[in-house]
Amino acid sequence: MFARVLLAFSLILSLGATTTASKPDSLYLVNHYTKQEVYIPMRDGTKLFTIIYTPKDKSENYPVLFNRTPYSISPYGEAMDFSFRRGLFPAFLREKFIFVFQDVRGRFMSEGKFEHMRPHLAQKQQPSQIDESSDAYDTMDWLVKNLSNHNGNIGMWGISYPGYYTSCAAINAHPALKCVSPQAPISDWFFDDPHHHGAFFLAGMLGFFAAMDIPRQQPYQDWIETYDWGTPDGYQFYMDLGSLSNVKTRFFGDSIAFWNELVDHPNYDRFWQERTILPHLKDIKPAVLVVGGWYDAEDLYGTFNTYKSIEKQSPKTENKLVVGPWIHGGWARNDGDHIGNVSFEQKTSLFYRDSIELPFFVHHLKGKGELNLPEATVFMTGKNEWQSFDQWPPKTQSAQKLYFREHGKLSFQPAASDEKAYDEYVSDPANPVPYTEEITFGMTREYMTDDQRFAAKRPDVLVFETEVLTEDLVLAGPLTAHLKVSTSETAADWIVKLIDVYPKDAPDNKWTREGQKMANYHQMVRSEVIRGRFRNSYEHPEPFTPNQVEEIELDLQDVLHCFQKGHKLMIQVQSTWFPLIDRNPQRYVDNIFEAKPEDFVKATHRLYHSQEQQSFIELPILETTD
Repeated sequence: MFARVLLAFSLILSLGATTTASKPDSLYLVNHYTKQEVYIPMRDGTKLFTIIYTPKDKSENYPVLFNRTPYSISPYGEAMDFSFRRGLFPAFLREKFIFVFQDVRGRFMSEGKFEHMRPHLAQKQQPSQIDESSDAYDTMDWLVKNLSNHNGNIGMWGISYPGYYTSCAAINAHPALKCVSPQAPISDWFFDDPHHHGAFFLAGMLGFFAAMDIPRQQPYQDWIETYDWGTPDGYQFYMDLGSLSNVKTRFFGDSIAFWNELVDHPNYDRFWQERTILPHLKDIKPAVLVVGGWYDAEDLYGTFNTYKSIEKQSPKTENKLVVGPWIHGGWARNDGDHIGNVSFEQKTSLFYRDSIELPFFVHHLKGKGELNLPEATVFMTGKNEWQSFDQWPPKTQSAQKLYFREHGKLSFQPAASDEKAYDEYVSDPANPVPYTEEITFGMTREYMTDDQRFAAKRPDVLVFETEVLTEDLVLAGPLTAHLKVSTSETAADWIVKLIDVYPKDAPDNKWTREGQKMANYHQMVRSEVIRGRFRNSYEHPEPFTPNQVEEIELDLQDVLHCFQKGHKLMIQVQSTWFPLIDRNPQRYVDNIFEAKPEDFVKATHRLYHSQEQQSFIELPILETTD
C-alpha cells in the first residue's frame, strides 16, 4: 500500500496537474466531443499512441490544443474523462478546441524507446535521426493532413516534463504551431529536478526514477507498481540507507537504467550538456507564454532560464512570462490562495486561468479578443499583489550588497576593521539538518514556505538578520550569494536560505496549522544549494584545501518579494539539508554516488565576514514610488 502512496505522490509532484474534476465537466465532454485513438507514424517508422477529442458540432472549424507526456494519456479505450488533462480547466472544453494527447516515444501505449531528456539534434540528415522536436513536428504534420474540421492552427502546452516537450516543439516548429506555453518546464537536469548546482535532490527523485524507469517489455496502460520502501519516515530511511551506493545493491539492481547513468555522470560532462534544451531555443516562431511558480521546488530554474534563453537567443519572438505564488504546477492543481501556513489572500490560480491562459490560446488560435499581456506578469509575495513589468528583471531595480557581520547581523555597510573575522560550525553527516519538521518520505509541497525556526535552533546553522525594517524592502530579480568560506576537510555543500521574519505580534490566518503561530514566523522565501566541489567548474570538480579561504558564488534564482515594514530579513547558512539533498561525505571522493562509509566525516566550516574577506548577498532592490 505504501508503495502505491509513494508512487502517486511522485507522479502528482512531477505532473503538476489536477487529479480530480467535477462530474458535470466529464459529462460535458461525453455529450459534446467524440473520442478517437490513433497510432501516428514518425519519420523513422515508430508509431506514437495518440488520443483525439473532437467537438461534435461541425458548424465551424476548431484549432488544435496538443499535449505530449511521459505520464500516460489515460483513460484508454472507450472511457472519456477530462479530469486528468494536465492543466486545462473546464472553460477550455466550453470554448471548444480539438484536444490531442500523446504518449511520448517509449511510454505507455507508444512504440519505441524512451530516453530521459533525449538530446536535441540540430542537424538531421537521415529519417533515423529523431528527437522530441521531430516527433512533435511529425505528429502535427499528420494532424493537419488527417483531421477534419480544424482551422489550421495548433497550440501546445505542458507542465513539468510536458513543458519540456513543449519547448522542444517550438524549435524548428511546424508552420501550424502558432503558440506554445512551456509551464514549469524542465530545461537542464544538472540545475533542476535531479540536481541543484550538482547536489542530488534525493527526497524528490528516488521515488520518481523508481516509478518512471522500471523496464517494460511491451506497451502498457497502467503504471507499474514500484518499490515498497517500508516506512513513511524519509529522514530515518535515508539515514539507514547510508551511502547512495546502497540504492543499487538494496533496491534497483540494474533495473533502473537511468540511475546507473546518474552514478556514471556525477559531473556536468557531455552527457548532461547534451540534455539541456536551453542552447537550442533559437529563432522561435510561435508566440510563447512561460509559466512558473515562486515556490516550485523542481523546475523554477527551468522556468526562468527558458524565458531568458528565448529572450536572448530569439529576441523577435513574442515571449511572455507569468510567475505566481505557486508550487510545481500549482496554477492547475489548486486555487493558489495559500501554501502551507502562508496566505496569499486571493485565488491567484483563477486569475491566471481566466485572464491570461485562456485568452492567450483563444487569441492566437482563434483570432478572438484583444491580448495586451505585459512582458512579465508576476505576483509580489509578502505584499500579495499582482505586478506588471515591461521587462524581467525590472529596469527599476539595482543590485545592492547586504553584508554578513559579526554577532549574527546583516547590514548594507561592510565590516569594520576590528570585527570578528568569521563564524564557524561543525557539520556532521551522521546528524544532518532536516529540511522540514514534517514526518514525510518525499519532498513536501510546502517546504519552500515552511517556518525555519526549527533550523535556527541548530548549532550547525548560522543565522544572520537585519534590524527591524523601518520601511518596505522589495526584491525583484535574481539573488546571488557571495560567500568566503573554508573547511577543515576537503569537501562541503553550502545551503543559503533567504527568510522573512514576521513581527512578534503577527496574527494567524485561516491556513495557519493547529499548533503553529504566525507571530515571529520565519518564512522561507528562497533557498538554494551548491556542491562545493563545483565552485570553480561544474565540469571539473576539485577538492578544498583544508582551512584555505575560498569563494563560493551561488545563484539563488529570482524573487519578487516585499519584506514589509516591521519585518526582518534573515539569512541562514548550513551544509546539510536532509534528505532533500544527499549527504556530502565532506572527505573528497571522485564520485559521491560511490562514497564509502568511512568517507563520511565531521568537518568544521567557516564563513568569513571581515574587511579582507567579505561575504554578502547581492540583492535586486526595486525602486518604489510609494
